[in-house]
Amino acid sequence: MSRKTILFMGPPGCGKGTHAARLEEEYRLTAVSVGALLRQAVKAGTETGKKVAGFMAEGRLVPDETAMEVVRDALKENHENNLLFDGFPRSLNQAVMLDDILPDFGRKVDAAVLFNVSDQEVIRRISGRRMDPYTGKIYHIVFNPPPKGIQTVQRADDREEVVKQRLEVYHSQSEPVAEYYRKQGKLVDIDGEGTPEQVYERLINALKPVLS
Repeated sequence: MSRKTILFMGPPGCGKGTHAARLEEEYRLTAVSVGALLRQAVKAGTETGKKVAGFMAEGRLVPDETAMEVVRDALKENHENNLLFDGFPRSLNQAVMLDDILPDFGRKVDAAVLFNVSDQEVIRRISGRRMDPYTGKIYHIVFNPPPKGIQTVQRADDREEVVKQRLEVYHSQSEPVAEYYRKQGKLVDIDGEGTPEQVYERLINALKPVLS
């Protein structure tokens, strides 16, 4: 049986990471977060990490070619596994580059899942987050309020004005990517609003042809 390659796309706060972790556990997929791998490369001081650190220090985005180096490494390391790329690709150029290298590993994109969540809901989810600065534990003023006596702070990137900026970037980049996979017949639209259980059930039902 060929190894599966699934992509998760969607705005910040849409639940990609949550559902990726559950899918990984229940369906023996290997979830790959390119962002996390880039941060690990920086911490480990690899050649790629040194490049990434330089761009970050200058406040610049990591070039697509550098991100693809990390993707290629992940494909090599997990060549026997079914893979789920969480939050990747983020641009049309990355999508095209991914299609170019997957055949080198005997793969293709089997499904590109797009979690659809309104901007208003994203802002509500993210701007309501609060963090315990001592333990790092994350709470939410609506969904998971901190216990009495726990003093929390709001992270800078969770502020509403910052979330709106992130959404602008997401929309400008994501729509061409979604259309790219839609034209290939690989886009899977998921209603990302509701409880995590409701969204996960929709996800599993939509992915049954790929996961079976």
